[in-house]
Amino acid sequence: MFKFKLPDLGEGIHEGEILKWYVQEGEAIAEDAPLVDVETDKAAVTIPSPKAGKVVRLGGPVGDTIEVGAIIAVIDDGTEEATQAEASAPVPDQAPPSPEPEDPVPATPTAPAVAPAAAEAGLVRVGPVPAAPAVRRRARELGIDLHQVPGSGPAGRVSNEDLERFAAGGASPAATPAGPAISPAGIPFFQLDPLPDFASQGPVEREPVRSIRRKVARKMVTSMVVVPHVALMDDVDVTDLEEFRQQRKAASAADEAGARLSLLPFVVKAVTECLVEFPMFNASLDPQREEIITKHFYNIGFAADTPRGLLVPVVHDADSKSIAEISAEITRLALGARAGTLAPAEMQGGTFTITNVGPIAGTRLIPTINYPEVAIIGMGRAEQKVVVRDGEIAIRTILPLTLTFDHRIADGADAARFIRRLGELLSSPLTWLLER
Repeated sequence: MFKFKLPDLGEGIHEGEILKWYVQEGEAIAEDAPLVDVETDKAAVTIPSPKAGKVVRLGGPVGDTIEVGAIIAVIDDGTEEATQAEASAPVPDQAPPSPEPEDPVPATPTAPAVAPAAAEAGLVRVGPVPAAPAVRRRARELGIDLHQVPGSGPAGRVSNEDLERFAAGGASPAATPAGPAISPAGIPFFQLDPLPDFASQGPVEREPVRSIRRKVARKMVTSMVVVPHVALMDDVDVTDLEEFRQQRKAASAADEAGARLSLLPFVVKAVTECLVEFPMFNASLDPQREEIITKHFYNIGFAADTPRGLLVPVVHDADSKSIAEISAEITRLALGARAGTLAPAEMQGGTFTITNVGPIAGTRLIPTINYPEVAIIGMGRAEQKVVVRDGEIAIRTILPLTLTFDHRIADGADAARFIRRLGELLSSPLTWLLER
């Protein structure tokens, strides 16, 4: 009898939602045959069966969320005789299904819900808590809400030692009131009232917030609560760039990548140049250590609208790629994002994000920072406008840009210099591109 545990699906991924089973209980399965489709907050993956045999038990119905390390299937591979008891018993080590498995509600608490030190400091985590499956099981046994436990590991990861210290009423050495573990409940006058009874007014429909949509919701709330956002807007004259782009598209009409050459690859390359010159926008803030982490690598994410929700594929090492290479990479990543075939690594490691709503609608936008990054560029719709140049009326192609930045990291003058430099690069493409 082989107990197959959900494998590690990528850095920072702790759980996945069951999308589809390829077999039913009692059916036979071949080794390496598709077993289940699991969707994480980054991508959907098909997991093959590691063994051949008869499927004795599945880890849950479609729609359930299962943690990494929990048993997702039991397969009778002939190593020991299956018994009726094993076939009918619940899958071991798997927590009862719940919409939020990282926030278990114990039936019989055996420890205080909030340690005194944590309660006085008002420390409550927001969003998923990084912890190993064994730690989550131990928390359920102790009746402890992991959201209340300050973690001493990397990125606030909770260990068994943290649990024992919390149960004893102590606080983790890494916990500080200034850290991101403070929930909105600690904000004076903050009160989240219950929703009205919409069903009493007319027909309604309810559906769980799952997978990517849940991840987006958590990240946006975290960003807006934790980060003091400031937005700086500017209009960039991209007339020469647009003419150059159209010429390149016409010359490369037979080439698929050339035919899809948009403004975005130019903006990615120009933003990368600016990040080298203004490194404070290619950083992250560690609030626990009160340190600024400046990254000397340039991985530019771009927002992709997909049937499964908003995804942010990442163009890695944008500083070492040409505009043609960046364009081809954006095309490949965007197609993969819409098809749901991107690997988790292709949506990780971003240092700066660009979102472009111009092709859809909207003259400009104020985007939310993709936490833990510290800045994001929002591209509006480039369109011809009547402007005054050198005292004369002219028609020029104008691209509206918005730089949203973390005011803890940078000041308004820094942002103004950044977006001015970005505008210089985009408005004089021939001079800039000849230097590259």
